[in-house]
Amino acid sequence: MRPRPRHGSPTVARFLPTSLLLMSAVLSTACGEDAPPGSDPAKPAVFTAHQVTTAQSLSAVPGFADQSGGGIFATATGEAVRLRLDGTKAALAAHPKNTAAPGSVRATFRLGPHSALVETDRGLFLADQGWLIEPLWQEVLGTGIVATAQTADGAAWIAHPKGLFQIQGGVLASLKLSGQPLSGITTMTAAPAEDGLAGLWFAREGKLNVVVASAPGVYQVRGTDAPLAGGETVRALAGLSAGTGAPGEVWVLTSTRLLRRNTDGWSTVSLPALPEQLLSAGRYLWARAGDRLFTYDADAKVWGSAEGLPSGSVVLLAADESGCAWARVGEQALSISQTPAPRVTGMHQGMLVVEDGLVVQARLPPGTAPKSVHFQLENQDVEATGPAFSMGGLEADGETLKAFSFSTLAPGGHTLNVVSRFEDGSEARRQMPFLYQPLTTVPSWARDIRPVHEARCAKCHITSPGRPLNTYELWKSNAQLINAAVRDLRMPADGPLDPQGIALIQRWVSSGALP
Repeated sequence: MRPRPRHGSPTVARFLPTSLLLMSAVLSTACGEDAPPGSDPAKPAVFTAHQVTTAQSLSAVPGFADQSGGGIFATATGEAVRLRLDGTKAALAAHPKNTAAPGSVRATFRLGPHSALVETDRGLFLADQGWLIEPLWQEVLGTGIVATAQTADGAAWIAHPKGLFQIQGGVLASLKLSGQPLSGITTMTAAPAEDGLAGLWFAREGKLNVVVASAPGVYQVRGTDAPLAGGETVRALAGLSAGTGAPGEVWVLTSTRLLRRNTDGWSTVSLPALPEQLLSAGRYLWARAGDRLFTYDADAKVWGSAEGLPSGSVVLLAADESGCAWARVGEQALSISQTPAPRVTGMHQGMLVVEDGLVVQARLPPGTAPKSVHFQLENQDVEATGPAFSMGGLEADGETLKAFSFSTLAPGGHTLNVVSRFEDGSEARRQMPFLYQPLTTVPSWARDIRPVHEARCAKCHITSPGRPLNTYELWKSNAQLINAAVRDLRMPADGPLDPQGIALIQRWVSSGALP
């Protein structure tokens, strides 16, 4: 075996204060030609796929899957469509303030848990709250997106023929290599770097690299110790997020094999056939090999192979954190999962919770109704009754959903489980890791919230296109709506706030929305 080459020292990169922020970095090179690492033979267990057929005929182009059960896709006629958990069509329309009609959809990309970037032949549009909205930075970027990813710091990244771009705080920034755009990226994903730091992995010019933040606004572009052999090329990347007590990991589909890197290092995963597609979301991985679909549950550490699908060629469109994949099979479009896992509204995976109470609901996919639905948190097991399935139950009027109190939790990481139990003794489970950081300060509108409004909200929420929010009184009267929108990463429309900004608004609302 050849000795593994050492990768070069990364060069520190910073954002520069210009209208289009820039970073410079020196790319280190280190894709060795080591012998293949130890093999990890997968033994997928066959399962009868739980399927929900959509009411729309979808195009075989990338889509976005929302972890609450729906998604945004392109129809066979090139229109953008928003689908619900049951596969029916939901509202989605071009915002009246847009300067151009959306045009024919080429692909849809994830920007956050509930937001997507729709690329059309006439430009880019943010899909949010039933609207397609032109982003302010559209003309800078333009069409041609290769991939998107969201790193642990909340930043959204876009790989484009023009280079590698970051969206954070509503600002578009370009990562540059020795003063030149970091172009030529072919695939990208968010996953921990080899030293455990939050990372952005990408393939470029036959090499595998990772971007890490060494300090706020300071980035390094590093080579990796991926054991790529001579002539072996990277076709796709997928990242699994951290779970409860389990770190995230990166998966690499090459021209000859499937590689995985976790805390034990690199290994080759042997499936019955080499995949042609690789998608991931949360703790789940999906792989397509021909017309076969395989899925990996990183928490249970088991592989599955879907059977019972309609006949025809299979194309994966999107995946979500509940373990569900959206696919086009023949002429049909459907969602596929191992079990009819319940979805959750009011929280999302990896969420920072600072409020003492949240209204959290379970949403059940169509099919056989479960015997019972339970929320499990720490040592609590709370049975929820339908049709609301509210974790906190109902208020005295029997209609209003009651918030569940998190005040007894210790600060730190936790996992919320939602379990559907069926008459035949089977279960369907949704696991949702989150971070609880209880209120420690009491923000005010004048000192803390107004600067956020002026920097990120005023351009849309003075008179139009959004509802007016230009005074303290308007913010206070709409506090719960604002809180939910920023918490779910649906607002601001030009990109979510950073985690600190989200926490600040949550704390302001939960502490009484003081002036």
